[in-house]
Amino acid sequence: MYPQQVIDALRHVRYPGTGKDLIESGMLEDDIRISGFKVSFSLIFPKDNDPFMKSVVKASEVALQTYIDPNIEAQIHTKIISRKSNVESQKTDSPVRAKHIIAVHSGKGGVGKSTVTANLAVALAQAGYRVGLLDADIHGPSMPKMFRCEDARPYSVEENGRTLIEPIEQYGVKMLSIGFFVNPESAVIWRGGMASNAIKQLIEDAHWGELDYFLIDLPPGTSDIHLTLISELQLTGVIVVTTPQPVALVDARKGVEMFRNEKVNVPILGLVENMAWFTPAELPENRYYIFGKDGGKELAEELNVPLLGQIPLVQSIREGGDEGLPITLQAGHPAAVEFDKIARQLVN
Repeated sequence: MYPQQVIDALRHVRYPGTGKDLIESGMLEDDIRISGFKVSFSLIFPKDNDPFMKSVVKASEVALQTYIDPNIEAQIHTKIISRKSNVESQKTDSPVRAKHIIAVHSGKGGVGKSTVTANLAVALAQAGYRVGLLDADIHGPSMPKMFRCEDARPYSVEENGRTLIEPIEQYGVKMLSIGFFVNPESAVIWRGGMASNAIKQLIEDAHWGELDYFLIDLPPGTSDIHLTLISELQLTGVIVVTTPQPVALVDARKGVEMFRNEKVNVPILGLVENMAWFTPAELPENRYYIFGKDGGKELAEELNVPLLGQIPLVQSIREGGDEGLPITLQAGHPAAVEFDKIARQLVN
């Protein structure tokens, strides 16, 4: 037995107060514990005298035994958290004062999402815009290395009686990452709630100032962090990064559909096809389509989203990221020109 089975079983239990299932109603706490056929977790209720509490707990136990295994022993705790209505809980303003808040997403890791985010941030800064960058990849923060500031440690400042974190500024970009606060040699082993709270703090308790563009380097896939950011910030839109490889395109499609879901409803600003072809330095006119040809371009056409650009697979882009010198800093470099084009398309 594994946690996803518990979650799927509880989708069959409806909470009479909303008419929705327990998962859709957000009533399952992130504390599932499993040991053999024994499982324990907590259900969240809006008040301690909830008239449906006992029946929902009993229905949950039956659902586990029906949809997973009849031998399951369930220990279901109840937790009281009063919830405001959706209208009351909607944010009227963003904790980040930015004209545009843009998330950069990829369905899977290893497609160059962080590389695209870093170079796009630098390109916008070089164009004269005030740019902020949040590294929201809690478990794999890479921006400190890509901006050559791994040893930097943010300090605090006072503003209007509040103690705020001062972002690190490099190449004209204000940046925060969990990588500044943890041992870079240790894995960050946090549950979804802890990771989401850390992201909230980097957003709400930071001295970002006035920005034109606030870029967010999302973790790959979908997680609590994505939902936290969507609820905390009024996103202008999202950029989806993929390679032309079919296995990457499958996940890119899922990412587009997630943001287009009526419950999320974040505009897709465009798709970037990374590693579109390989060009060796000694043969700059040659193109070798290692991961397939035009997969991202065709997906953009199919899903009716703009193709912001196709970035080639060249050694200097990788070297720039590893050395903390984004390729966009090299004015006139063919790859830098491509990132500049993407930045201009985004602005338009």
